[in-house]
Amino acid sequence: MPDLNDIAVFVRVVEAGSFTAAARLLGMPKTTVSRRVAALERAVGVRLLQRTTRSLGLTDAGRLYHDQGSRALRLIEEANQQLAEARAETSGTIRISAPVGFGGHFLTATVFDFLAAYPKTRVELRLTDDRLNLIENGIDLAFRTGILPDSTLIARRLGATLRILCASPDYLARRGVPRVAADLAGHDCVIAGPSAIGASWVLDGPEGQETVAVSGRFAANEMQAVAAAALAGYGIAQLPDGIAGALVRDGRLRRVLPGHAAPVGGIHAVYPSGQHLSPLVRSFIELAAKRLATVGIGDQDGVAVPHW
Repeated sequence: MPDLNDIAVFVRVVEAGSFTAAARLLGMPKTTVSRRVAALERAVGVRLLQRTTRSLGLTDAGRLYHDQGSRALRLIEEANQQLAEARAETSGTIRISAPVGFGGHFLTATVFDFLAAYPKTRVELRLTDDRLNLIENGIDLAFRTGILPDSTLIARRLGATLRILCASPDYLARRGVPRVAADLAGHDCVIAGPSAIGASWVLDGPEGQETVAVSGRFAANEMQAVAAAALAGYGIAQLPDGIAGALVRDGRLRRVLPGHAAPVGGIHAVYPSGQHLSPLVRSFIELAAKRLATVGIGDQDGVAVPHW
């Protein structure tokens, strides 16, 4: 395939009328200009220019190639200009809210990529497991996981997540490995919720959906604390696959009942329905969607829709 730089040099030679004038405009030696045009002719397999000691002319093939090549270069220049204008528009401050576990393990990396890509932006990230009122708290964009409650917000589904069962190797060595979901009732479980007793887990497994009563010595309403308790050997925990994956891969946790998982729901980007979606917010959502796709939990086609 011809080198795009060679095509650009060829077009400039034709427009300048000579190798010498083109070299001066391009700021490169005349020999380099001649060598690039010769390389282009070899790549396309035809002579494009008729060279004499006193003149420079286009062959029929050269005239066709110049017309098409110059048009393609103009399109590329226009695309570059549009990208530059879009980036220039992406400036200002964006205030984002997200759950603590999701924000700590995923969203902060996306924020850093965003700041690097758009140097004129600022991000104020508020991590909380409380569902904040976006308008009252001045939040431009929120990420929410699970089943969305009724709302007047606009939601775009970006992906889906599961909670998988994990425990530390030390805990399993002491207490044994559960073989079926019913075995969980005889184990200490780390509860993601307000109480360590009276909880139940709904699990999708090979035999369909099962509900198991569980209890343990530790409960927390924050996923980082749940993961820490599992790592410390205090029981079997349900952890989002995005958090548990790395811990399982490095051997700090082991998957328990690998045929079972707890359905959690979607990962959504939400924003107020009365708010015009700014280039700033749109750019961040697109970046987050791409990052989710790279880790295998993103949706291919997410559409923003109101949910009432």
